[in-house]
Amino acid sequence: MNTSSTADIAFLLLCYFLMTTTMGSQTGLSRRLPPMPDKDQKVEDQKVNRRNIIQVRINSSDNIFAGSDPIDVSQIKDKIKEFLTNPTDDPNLPEKEVIEIEGYGDCPVSKGVISLQNDRGTSYQAYIAVQNELVKAVNELREEFSRKNYSKPFNQLDEDQQSIVKKAVPQYISEAEPKEVTRRR
Repeated sequence: MNTSSTADIAFLLLCYFLMTTTMGSQTGLSRRLPPMPDKDQKVEDQKVNRRNIIQVRINSSDNIFAGSDPIDVSQIKDKIKEFLTNPTDDPNLPEKEVIEIEGYGDCPVSKGVISLQNDRGTSYQAYIAVQNELVKAVNELREEFSRKNYSKPFNQLDEDQQSIVKKAVPQYISEAEPKEVTRRR
């Protein structure tokens, strides 16, 4: 029995399926790393006012702490929004600095920095959930600024307007190196 044409058909089917199927693209966290410093550049410690930093920590049991308070993942977004906006000018929350944004004018901008630290035993699920809430808080603040000043959602703004909103509501998330809080013997 001659099966040479069957092999040809199988090869053509294989080629067809390879060309028409799409491979799943892997997605990750969208982060822009700072540029590499020059070799000759001196390292300077930047002094940041303690009130301008909120520490978000996740321990090995996936318990989350914002500052010294235990917090549920569903509460992080609101806590961060309150921290960054400081609506009551609380002296324990971040300062605001009035800066001139080209194309907009003078704007009070929060000096708030979110410091995220996790334990080496933290689950990826908890880590990603916290990351999502932190970014969601900043995105909601940008959306509110956009609607208030341009009467449009952030994603419908042109590139220059989006740049203005990003300068008015910056995203400063600092990730500290994971620590091993609970050691196993």
